[in-house]
Amino acid sequence: MPGKLRRLRRPPRIKVLEAAGALGDGRVILTSSQPGLVVARVVSSDASREYQVVVSRRGPSVLHVYSNDNGTVYRGYVGYPIIAVMMVAGILPRDSGVEDSLKGIPWRELNEKFKKYSLVEEYIRKSLGDGDAWRRIEDFREKVLRELARLTLYYDKGLIRGASTP
Repeated sequence: MPGKLRRLRRPPRIKVLEAAGALGDGRVILTSSQPGLVVARVVSSDASREYQVVVSRRGPSVLHVYSNDNGTVYRGYVGYPIIAVMMVAGILPRDSGVEDSLKGIPWRELNEKFKKYSLVEEYIRKSLGDGDAWRRIEDFREKVLRELARLTLYYDKGLIRGASTP
């Protein structure tokens, strides 16, 4: 195994919503997909950054992953680009209604403005209303987090060297 592997921590809850928003916006671009290996690019909500993501299944509940987003690299949790690619790959559940509800949200701008994920989430909840749409989003998030908890993800920088990313 090339390099030292680091087990990634559970993401902040809002990252599931950010991943669904990226899918709703069409910002996840698969560049290669084969059994057990998915390579993609994920564009940030303001299009100022592009993240390279590799997801490699190593067993029924073990994955080696790479992403160059800040949460994954510097904070050691599963970043939203990895979650989004795992959704596209069928490893984590998707909900097109949730993705549509979270389309067009300026995540980066909100994260920089509020500086706390709880405040960003409160802003989004208020903008969507407290009705059925928000309950559906919360139920979806819990489902994704339960599935993520069943998996063990290792950050593996060696994956990017072997990936075919244009």
